[in-house]
Amino acid sequence: MSIENRVPVRPLDEASDRRARTTGQWRYDLTDGRWWWSDETYHLHGFEPHEVVPTTELVLAHKHPEDRDAFRHLLEVAQATGAPFHSIHRILDARGSERMVVTVGQGRRDPATQDVVELMGYVLDATAPLTDRAEALAGDHIRAAAAHRGTIEQAKGILSVTHGVTIDEAFEVLRRTSNQRNVAVRDLAERLVELGRVLPLDEHRRHRVDEFLRNPV
Repeated sequence: MSIENRVPVRPLDEASDRRARTTGQWRYDLTDGRWWWSDETYHLHGFEPHEVVPTTELVLAHKHPEDRDAFRHLLEVAQATGAPFHSIHRILDARGSERMVVTVGQGRRDPATQDVVELMGYVLDATAPLTDRAEALAGDHIRAAAAHRGTIEQAKGILSVTHGVTIDEAFEVLRRTSNQRNVAVRDLAERLVELGRVLPLDEHRRHRVDEFLRNPV
């Protein structure tokens, strides 16, 4: 049974809803075992920035006991392969509150040795029912960036979420599709953003985006 179907979700108050629209960043240096969290990631875990030192043990300790082993395995695979990954799971924050989070990430390799030396990614609070959060994840969260970064940045954000890639890699997908399909990047981005506003948050979402990239005209 999927996590989405078996976890009861409490209504969000105003403060929690603000946190739910916050995306945190994280990095894990495999060479020395050190973690880095953005301020938002601390807040999602119920801490003030730098109140604690993030470690692998701390990260795992905050996973819900029923989801901890699965996330530990995901982390081990990511360290070995460096491949992009995503996970929807529960955490227990420092106040004992249960949250549903979406974590995406990928590895970085040493150019000389090709060893995976770092994992990095984002974590998003999705405590509200995922079906109700679809527009927040696919629409509000992306459209909120429009005032600062514009249509192309929104399109990059959609690709980053649906395909589990970095923002730079998402732009390469747009650029490559633009060249292959003879469609201007801005026009391609505008059409993708329009599609992003109506896409459901389900297992078919990436497939719908891939279909669009194959035939954006």
